[in-house]
Amino acid sequence: MRVSCRPLATGAALLLLAACQATPEAAPDAAQRQYGRLTFKPCTLTSTQASDNVEAQCTTLQVAENPAAPDGRKIGLNIAWLETSNEGEGKHDPVFFLAGGPGQAATEVAAVINLALREVRKQRDIILVDQRGTGKSNPLTCVGADGKEMTLDDTATPSTQLIADFARQCAASLADRADTRFYTTTQAIADIDTVRAALGVDKINLIGGSYGTRVAQQYAAHYPQHTRAVVIDGVAPNEVVVGGDFANTFEAAIDLQAEQCRKDPVCAKRFPVDTRTQLKNVMTALAKAPVEVEYRDPGTAEAKRDVLTADSVTGLAFMFSYMPELSSLLPVVLDEAAHGRYASLASLSKMAGRSLGVQMNRGMQWSVICAEDADRYQEPATSDRLLGPEVARMFFAACPGWNVGTRPKDFTAPLKSDLPVLLLSGQFDPVTPPRYAEQVLKTLPNGRHLVAKGQGHGTLNAGCMPRLLGQFMDKADAKSLDATCLDSLSPVPAFTSFNGWAP
Repeated sequence: MRVSCRPLATGAALLLLAACQATPEAAPDAAQRQYGRLTFKPCTLTSTQASDNVEAQCTTLQVAENPAAPDGRKIGLNIAWLETSNEGEGKHDPVFFLAGGPGQAATEVAAVINLALREVRKQRDIILVDQRGTGKSNPLTCVGADGKEMTLDDTATPSTQLIADFARQCAASLADRADTRFYTTTQAIADIDTVRAALGVDKINLIGGSYGTRVAQQYAAHYPQHTRAVVIDGVAPNEVVVGGDFANTFEAAIDLQAEQCRKDPVCAKRFPVDTRTQLKNVMTALAKAPVEVEYRDPGTAEAKRDVLTADSVTGLAFMFSYMPELSSLLPVVLDEAAHGRYASLASLSKMAGRSLGVQMNRGMQWSVICAEDADRYQEPATSDRLLGPEVARMFFAACPGWNVGTRPKDFTAPLKSDLPVLLLSGQFDPVTPPRYAEQVLKTLPNGRHLVAKGQGHGTLNAGCMPRLLGQFMDKADAKSLDATCLDSLSPVPAFTSFNGWAP
């Protein structure tokens, strides 16, 4: 479940989708389109990390910031409509995609979602709603006195005190623009239902990724009469504390990766020391003696010098978590560092911080985790994990200085439903491992869990998964799916050098 500012400061919470920026560009003479009582205009959703733009219809729906004060401040929900060419039954129940994070905006991953849901879109409209506090739905962006966005220093992993101080400054900058108590999952699902009603449809389908699986479960529990079918990818059980279990899930995924290397004779010979041991050794060495490193900035190719610390390695661990396609680089990067060559580690840590910072709105994330998770976290008395309790402390460091909302008493109750639910997991997911989905499946008699072999966090685009999603949305029957096509998936082999893996 992903987070902003720096990987460590914002967290595991959460999907690992490409960061995009949605910029509506309505032609002056473009015909307006009506969907229910909403009027849409043509727009182009563009991406900074995907080559394809997505043509869509966009609009804004005004809702009360505080549901108990309908005459108070209004916020505009940014909505994009990816229209289907089908005019049949599928037009009556569109698909809502629920983004990850907390802090990711749905319209900002339109290119990725349009690709993953290409088979779904043949039958149904896709609706993207920027969750309040993200994207263009009154984003909880921290702004300084000069009017510019405030950022944490991205050259080093910030301390809990630095995060706490930054959060207080951010909260002050938002005071006249937003009441951060009302930017939680509870308000988000009410917004979804408001959009549903405005579109004039009785039932909707939900597809949620990472933190979006929490939103989907909460909506299905509170609005079952308006839910047709649910897909949750990278499943987070309602009772799981976002960030609280990451040290365990991360280490389990590292062990799985190391096991894959041991099974490959070439990899095992190239890396006789397993990944977990290498990671621990490098962190221990840097904790004793931080190293000044000259490296190339991955964004500008500019030569830079920074001090590399043990926390920088933890930053790399977060990149591994949220950018699973790069996990194959982990052994070779750690091996380089173990031999005193830290340039690649510094470059990748820098890239991790920049990428995650683009994708997540930190203010909205704090509103969610401070209200829904922070008080439920219990720090273990002892820990032998690579990532100790410091990681969870950084997740919740902002909460004392944040204006925190509340959650319903039944918020952490498991979803108990007869709805058709398709649960998806990546075998090597270090954030929401397959055991999480198995836990949720226990109270879903019409649910089915598919594990994508060799995959990490986020599987909607893996192999034949787009076709299976289309079939599921067509029939709304998870158990009848023929998922044997997923058997062809396999993990990306570990790089044995920076030229790639051995043939």
